Formats: sequence, C-alpha cells, structure tokens
Amino acid sequence: MDRFSWSNGLLEINETLVIQQRGVRLYDGDDKAKMDLGITLLSTHRLIWRDIKNHECCIAMPLSQIIFFEEQAAGIGKSAKIVIHLHPVPANKEPGPYQYSKYSYIKLSFKEHGQIEFYRRLTEEMTKKRWENTPVSQPIPTGTGSQAGKTRAVGIVGIERKIEEKRKETDKNISEVMGKNKESNVDIKSSCYGMMALTEVYCLVNRARGMELLSPEDLVNACKMFESLKLPLRLRVFDSGVMVVQLQSHSEEEMIASALDNVSEKGSLTAEEFAKLLGLSVLLSKERLLLAEKMGHLCRDDSVEGLRFYPNLF
Repeated sequence: MDRFSWSNGLLEINETLVIQQRGVRLYDGDDKAKMDLGITLLSTHRLIWRDIKNHECCIAMPLSQIIFFEEQAAGIGKSAKIVIHLHPVPANKEPGPYQYSKYSYIKLSFKEHGQIEFYRRLTEEMTKKRWENTPVSQPIPTGTGSQAGKTRAVGIVGIERKIEEKRKETDKNISEVMGKNKESNVDIKSSCYGMMALTEVYCLVNRARGMELLSPEDLVNACKMFESLKLPLRLRVFDSGVMVVQLQSHSEEEMIASALDNVSEKGSLTAEEFAKLLGLSVLLSKERLLLAEKMGHLCRDDSVEGLRFYPNLF
C-alpha cells in the first residue's frame, strides 16, 4: 500500500479510462487496508481507488509499478480477489496513505463481482503498456483535504482551457476553409447538393463549439427561425419525418430531375446505389427518390431484395 499516492482522481490529458468497478476493498498484503469499500478505476496509466462515501479520499498508483498479478478464487464467505505484486517504492514517490508497508503486494477484493472483466482489461493494459507511448502531459496532482480541492480546481481549469484552445483552433481552420474564396464555398455547398441532414448539422455544430454544446431542441428551434431572420437556409421536413437543412435557392425541380435522369440512365436504382452515385447519405438519397415518386416521375418495386425505383412510363 505504500506504493499509492494521494490523488485528485482526475484523468490527465493523454490518459484514458479503461474500466471502473464499484464495491472494491483494498488489502495491504493479507491485511485489510484503512480504506473501506470504494470504486476502483483502471486507466491507461494508473490504478485509482476512490472512497464511495468520502470522494476527497482518492489514491492512485502508476501501472509501471506492477510486476505481475494473479487471480484468487472466491471461497466460503470470501470474495474473489486480484493479487498485484509490485516493484519497490520509487525514491521520488509522492506522499500517500501509507509511509511504509512490509508487503510487496496488494489485493483487490471484489464485493460486487466484476473481477473477471477487470482482470481481462488489466491484462490488456499491462500487455500494451500504453503509458510508455503516451506519457501524461503533466505530473499526477496530489494532495489531501483543502489542498486536494485546490488541485482539483486547477486541473479542471487546465482541461477547460485546453479544450477551449482546441475549439478556437477548429473555428480558425473552418473560417480559413470557408473564407478562402467564393469558388471554394460553392464547391462545399455543391458537395452536399444544397442539403444536409439535421443530424449531420448537429454533429458539425457541436464539434466546432467544443465545450459549449448545443442541445437537439435548441438546434431545431434555431433552424425554424431561418426564414424569419431572412437567412439563406431553410428547415425542411419530409413526409417521412426526416428533417434537413437546405439552401433557400435549392430547387426541388432540379432535385427531382436529377433523380429521374440517374434512374433513367441506369434503368433502375436502389437508395444505396443512388447514394453512391451522388456521394450523399442513403437517407437523403432515398428521400429524393421518394419525392420523385410522389410527383409521378418514378415508380417502385418493393420486393424481398429491397426497394428499387424505375422510371414511370405511364
């Protein structure tokens, strides 16, 4: 247990959570540790334990401290355990709950099961050793009590600042691409054929916004205001309920004519085949074909092979 250091429990920039398990008790060798039941988190870099009742009580240990580990089966009145054998305490180790331990191994006792999956994921991480390839961008923050709270605030601010910087960089890149020249803007618009599914718009908007995410309801309400704000975009709802954002200049006649020309040229098309020809999503391609059918230019064959559209010769 003297390999553990106090921690705020926050993941670092290059650190990823692998698995977490509730109801885990720590053993210092064969002795029960001071801590009661808690949540054990396995990341790509550390083994973290947090007290369920007192979230300020959190400790962590680098995975590089592990030599090997083994399973210990459950018995009568005993929970299944994972025994982890450890390297000697490093000289530069931060303070922790134990200053000294006579044991060179710890045990994780799983009171609420989950040890099989945890053991499997721990095996994977010890094999990959991802902490060697992607070291954390800053030292693991430590501290207890008020000091831990202060470190946590700094950690959150640091993460938020990092995300905000990435968002600004993304906005800058988007502005550069969209503002290079008028011709490039036309190319971008034509690549979507003047129409984009609302789900795609939602993903693009929130990717650019970073932390300040937009809810689906807010996006729909904003799109409904396009016309009143005299913007060159419109929200359209197809008969199937699919919602898209399209250019105000988008011509329905051109959309129908495009569907008819492609179907006539190929003889017949499915939505998937039409999507490949235009480079659109299958969803939008199907809506174009259905619209052309509604206007009487196409007819359908709905068989076990799927929905196929043909030119309407009548």
